[in-house]
Amino acid sequence: MTKDFDNGGVNKVVLAYSGGLDTSVILRWLQETYRCEVVTFTADIGQGEEVEPARKKAEMMGIREIFIEDLREEFVRDYVFPMFRANALYEGVYLLGTSIARPLIAKRQIEIAREVGADAVAHGATGKGNDQVRFELSYYALNPHIKVISPWREWDLTSRTKLIEFAEAHQIPVAKDKRGEAPFSVDANLLHISAEGKVLEDPWHEPEEFVYSRSVAPEQAPDTPQYVEIAFERGDPVAVDGEELTPAALLTRLNELGGANGVGRLDLVENRFVGMKSRGVYETPGGTILLAAHRAMESLTMDREAMHLKDELMPRYAKLIYNGFWFSPEREMLQALIDKSQEPVSGKVRLKLYKGSVSVVGRTSPQSLYSLEHVTFEEDTVYDQRDAEGFIKLNALRLRLRSMLGE
Repeated sequence: MTKDFDNGGVNKVVLAYSGGLDTSVILRWLQETYRCEVVTFTADIGQGEEVEPARKKAEMMGIREIFIEDLREEFVRDYVFPMFRANALYEGVYLLGTSIARPLIAKRQIEIAREVGADAVAHGATGKGNDQVRFELSYYALNPHIKVISPWREWDLTSRTKLIEFAEAHQIPVAKDKRGEAPFSVDANLLHISAEGKVLEDPWHEPEEFVYSRSVAPEQAPDTPQYVEIAFERGDPVAVDGEELTPAALLTRLNELGGANGVGRLDLVENRFVGMKSRGVYETPGGTILLAAHRAMESLTMDREAMHLKDELMPRYAKLIYNGFWFSPEREMLQALIDKSQEPVSGKVRLKLYKGSVSVVGRTSPQSLYSLEHVTFEEDTVYDQRDAEGFIKLNALRLRLRSMLGE
């Protein structure tokens, strides 16, 4: 189980550590296989679980340098909100909840490695998924010389049974509820929670209600609609129902409102970057509300061609994030364009939440480009309808010339 090889000059490694079975086994495996010092890093990005138990477990396993950090505000302010300025959707529907968390975790790992003098970083992502790519592209973008250790691509612990056997052999505590086969794999942060694998692997079968944890079933949501008002400044939400909130607090509030009304469920078969299709069940209640509100704010305040250009670029931007290229020059270039487009996107949007749906029912802005004078069906003095004739004829000219060829 322990490889007999030179550790490649690895003296100290920073491990992205949750305190769960997988990363606890990885911790001990790193100590035995690489014979190196391990530094643990646990990030609170709003996954909804206590992170302090990870400290006790790391201490019990002999770790001297333990980093446990609350990154919720940075996560929403510097990653989620910039992404939502783009209205980013992967393959038309996925709000990129898992994808957007990886670059932040990777960035902090690299920073800690620099602080403690580590020559390597390690993660617990498997060799089949997207996360290994996202973590490692970020590592290398931030430190091209860093050594990356991916245990799932190296060891022979290829089943849950073998993980538990390794844990027991090395006195690593295994909770009773972790001994059986997990019904599905879960990833969570303040933006979303996802479920994949096991009982969800057949895309024909509808997910059971026990799969969902952040939202009530739309059928069980209140029979009375709930209204919410979101204020924006330069493309970012700043207040809910008149109350100014920090980024993390604002997303938390929207999650509560959306979850209580059955908003934000998604059952998706997606194309992973590594080439295979996978079925995922996602809950993104606050993000679903925020996307609808932001698009409504843009519709009122953005120039038509600027808005259309941004919409054309969005799929490329979303794909970059999904594939792990947050720290790439092309993502940064697109972000600069997106952020420029958001300068007039300020005002308020009113939405109605009802049994899983989000409907925009009002919007107002001091930067509004909506002109009642021009659009009214009543008589006006600002628009000469006869001007449309020349406009139409000029646009029809190439069509008429083409049609004449067949006469």
